[in-house]
Amino acid sequence: MSDDKQITPTDKDFQARQQILALAAIVQAAVLVDQIARTGQAEPQAVEATIESLFAFSANTVEEAYGSLENLEIGVRGLRDLLSGNDYGERKSVMRYCLGVLHLHKKLRGDADTSAILRSRLQHTAKQKSFNGNDINTLSNSLSAIYQDTISKYNFRIQITGSAQELQNANNAARIRTLLLAAIRAAYLWHQAGGSRWKLVLQRNRIFAQTKQLLATEIRR
Repeated sequence: MSDDKQITPTDKDFQARQQILALAAIVQAAVLVDQIARTGQAEPQAVEATIESLFAFSANTVEEAYGSLENLEIGVRGLRDLLSGNDYGERKSVMRYCLGVLHLHKKLRGDADTSAILRSRLQHTAKQKSFNGNDINTLSNSLSAIYQDTISKYNFRIQITGSAQELQNANNAARIRTLLLAAIRAAYLWHQAGGSRWKLVLQRNRIFAQTKQLLATEIRR
């Protein structure tokens, strides 16, 4: 029995942490989408880190994909708020975006051809990015086009609500599509870490407690 290969508590803790951070990454993208849709503005560092995660092809952890835990602060706080049970108006939109992203992720995982095209286009954009720099508008326009050519082909659409003026702005629309693409990427990280919707339902209280602990011990601001 002692020679059997088993998951140690450390392994379980690591997996649980990755699941929570990947969920936080999904929520962060959704929060940023909501902010841009309503106000045209979002926290620049969080937007940049979220977009950059699309090019972290070889990242082994969520922290590696996002550069640091601090770059996920908005997502961790947002996840805590969603799980708190408090029903504030803007959280309804954020939750709806998150559920939509998980639905699109499931569709994409079952569509090998579109997944391959998406990855190839992202790799090509990464090469262009190394020459053209990190201008967010230019990058968002390229990534938005990828979203439209792949994810937008599905019948299901995530309906974005907010200010008509902000949503009609081309740069805002491109950033929103780009952030939704990053959210789908985060859903892949969540799935790879063993996350599933039934676990999210059954382990909601544990995730809420661990999210609060993360904020108390590692993101103390």
